[in-house]
Amino acid sequence: MGMSVSEYSEKNNALHRDLSFAYRLLRPANASGECLFVLHGSGVDETTLAPLARQIAPRAMLVAARGRIRQEDGFRWFERITPISFEQSSIRAETAAFAQFATDAAKRHGLDLSRSTFLGYSNGANLVSTLMLLHPGLVRQAALLRAMPVLDDAPATALAGTRVLIVAGAADQTYGPFAPALVSLLSERGAEVDARIVASGHEFGDADAAIARQWLSGPNPVA
Repeated sequence: MGMSVSEYSEKNNALHRDLSFAYRLLRPANASGECLFVLHGSGVDETTLAPLARQIAPRAMLVAARGRIRQEDGFRWFERITPISFEQSSIRAETAAFAQFATDAAKRHGLDLSRSTFLGYSNGANLVSTLMLLHPGLVRQAALLRAMPVLDDAPATALAGTRVLIVAGAADQTYGPFAPALVSLLSERGAEVDARIVASGHEFGDADAAIARQWLSGPNPVA
């Protein structure tokens, strides 16, 4: 399922370092005009979520970015204190930097942010949620896999017109218990939230791809 690596040119698969975050630009041969900004989980890099993104939107351009905070052999998006508490100044600084990156990447590569979806997993999903709350208007559509609220003081941002998919894992003992709070947080601010649960732990898989692909296909997917 999805796109084979051979359908992406080696040039497009190169790691770009011309903006504030390193990233790969993956453009399928039959690109549809859609774009996915892809934000990986903690301790890995920008390549790990790309196969799932291709399953979800085979004809979309992928902007697979790399977090700037080192964690073991990989990267994350902001500093953590414990697995479920995070350094607030780091969240705000890195979120602001990514907001600028997304704007700059769109200008440089001719992308339409109003037609873009932000796909995040775990720590990457948490950064997407803070993008919506701290930089309103940038994200119009977001798919958040295994996410939780991370801001100690979330602003009362107006999110009307923003579509959000939140997929929690039924057996995810770390983030799963916090998913309902994120659903409430974004819904109360006016976002159109589609909340799902898959029979999984914290890891992602084909069930997430199927749900996200269906959700992306229209404004009112069948539950």
